[in-house]
Amino acid sequence: MNSHMFHLASLAFMAACMACPVASAQGKYDPGASDTEIKVGNVTAYTGEFAEYGQVARAEAAYFRKINDEGGINGRKIDFVSVDSGSNVQTAVALAHKLVDEEQVLLLVSVFGAASNLAIRPYMNEKHVPQLFVASNASTFDDPQHFPWTMGWEASRHTEAAAYARYILRNKPDAKIGVLYGSDEAGHEYVSAIREALGEKAATMIVKEEVFSYGDPAGIGAHVAALKDSGANVFLNMTFGQFATAAIRKAYDIDWHPLQFIPNGSLSIAAFIEPAGLERANGIITNARSKGWSDPRSRQDPDVRAFLAWMKQYNTEANERDANNVYGYEVAQTLVAVLKQCGNDLTRENVMKQAASLNLELGMLRPGIRISTSPTDYRPIKQLYLVRFNGQQWVPTGDIAGD
Repeated sequence: MNSHMFHLASLAFMAACMACPVASAQGKYDPGASDTEIKVGNVTAYTGEFAEYGQVARAEAAYFRKINDEGGINGRKIDFVSVDSGSNVQTAVALAHKLVDEEQVLLLVSVFGAASNLAIRPYMNEKHVPQLFVASNASTFDDPQHFPWTMGWEASRHTEAAAYARYILRNKPDAKIGVLYGSDEAGHEYVSAIREALGEKAATMIVKEEVFSYGDPAGIGAHVAALKDSGANVFLNMTFGQFATAAIRKAYDIDWHPLQFIPNGSLSIAAFIEPAGLERANGIITNARSKGWSDPRSRQDPDVRAFLAWMKQYNTEANERDANNVYGYEVAQTLVAVLKQCGNDLTRENVMKQAASLNLELGMLRPGIRISTSPTDYRPIKQLYLVRFNGQQWVPTGDIAGD
């Protein structure tokens, strides 16, 4: 072998040796992941009767842009593919299938609505594709035994409704309660949890229940009027989005001023309270998990300042008073934590393994509320606290409640 040939052979041998540790450190990938990219799917309601909730996904996209500008996750950029269901469940199902089968996303995150998530859950579990942090507080999404590929995110309806019931028992023991709820799985879960928390007093305290259809927005007014006529002095307004707005407005306009509760999903001042009228909403109680950010005193908190700086740089077209931005910000942070924990093993199985082993404190969550999961616990958030609207903003009414 002449000197030239030996030199080439030596270089080849050295290159092969150097390649060995690199190859062993290479990533393990399922569809949607590579050395440079992580493809994440989302189906939400940008249009239709629940269009206000599309802001959650816009906020998530804005947070992922921030992460990408900072170098991505372990060097990989997030490709967030978010599509519009038009607030239609059948459309959401078709789009979820397309994202998995054609777009080849690694996972779905924050798909909007209980009905849509229930409809796609069998498919996602059959395909072994993570369906993470569904945008619904239905208790059914904490079921790892039967649906190990589907995980919720926020405190459950059961926890929320029980907190309202305990507040009523403690502060208004002679209450006459009127309940307005949807003719869907969400509405029935709220009512069941309220009755359970009221215990034997439910039979006497609940004087009227009105069931409405989300397909009949014009019918809300008649249901609210019937609750007023029942003599109720507590109004459990368990409605979402523009339906909550309409019910708040109607109660005030017919001169009915009960102690009123609304779900966490309807607390956005910009999306739902301002359209109802700030004066009409004065005194309403709901629940929250995050720190306030509109009060000047809260802006001394470095995590609140970081959130507002992100809003100013990445989410510039959003209304700062829209709580959907905080929701999207926190969900996106949770997913980023999961993906970071995955390291170079970006298989769907490892994504679920890491999602089921979280122990996080997020900056915008109120102290005492944290993200925690396990293989038998698919409810990342289990606590909340009650807040009251003072005509301008939400203010805390007491301590943290929950499991």
